[in-house]
Amino acid sequence: MANQLVKHYNSVHNLLDKTRFADGIAPLLLRLYLAPVLMQAGYNKLSHFEDTTAWFGNPDWGLGLPFPEVMAALAAGTEFFGGILLIIGLATRWISIPLMITMLVAAFTVHIDNGWLAISDASSWLANDRVMEASERLARAKEILRENGNYGWLTGRGSVVILNNGIEFAITYFIMLLSLFFTGGGRYLSVDYWLAKSFRNQD
Repeated sequence: MANQLVKHYNSVHNLLDKTRFADGIAPLLLRLYLAPVLMQAGYNKLSHFEDTTAWFGNPDWGLGLPFPEVMAALAAGTEFFGGILLIIGLATRWISIPLMITMLVAAFTVHIDNGWLAISDASSWLANDRVMEASERLARAKEILRENGNYGWLTGRGSVVILNNGIEFAITYFIMLLSLFFTGGGRYLSVDYWLAKSFRNQD
C-alpha cells in the first residue's frame, strides 16, 4: 500500500514537473495585471501634479510629507514608468523594490486608519467600526435614491457601495510585487530573460 502511494505521488509529481516549461506565464500575468493599475495611478498624479504635491505636503488634509514636490514626482514616476517596465519585463526585480516601497507608503500613510477593506462590507469578518457605521449611511442613501431617483437605472451596472479605502489593494499589490521580486520577469516572456540568456552566452 505504501509503495503504491509513493508511486502515485511520484507519477503526479513528474506530471506536474512537465509544466515547468510554462512557468513564465505566472509572472507574465502578474506583470500584465499590475502594469495598467500602476500606470493609471502614476498618470493621475502626473496629470494633476500641483494637486498631488499639495496633498502630499499639507499636514491638515493631506499626508504632511517633507519635500512634497520630490516625493510626488518619485511616486508618480515610479508608478508610471515602473508599469511600462513591467509590461515588457525589463529590470523587473529592480523596479519591484521602489514599487513595493510606494505600496507600503500608501498603505501605512493613506489607508491604514480605514482598516483592511477597500469597499465597505458590513458582512465581512474584516469589517471595523468605520465599515459598520458606513452601512447605515449606505442604507439611507439607497432609501433616498429609491424615493427620489431612478434606482433601477442607477444600479443597472452594479450595486451602490461606499468606498472604505482600506489597505486591501495596496497590500495585495505589494504581495504581487514581492512575488515578482523573487521570480523576476519570467522565462521566455520577458526582456530580462533574453538579456540574461544573451549575457550568459557571451561568457
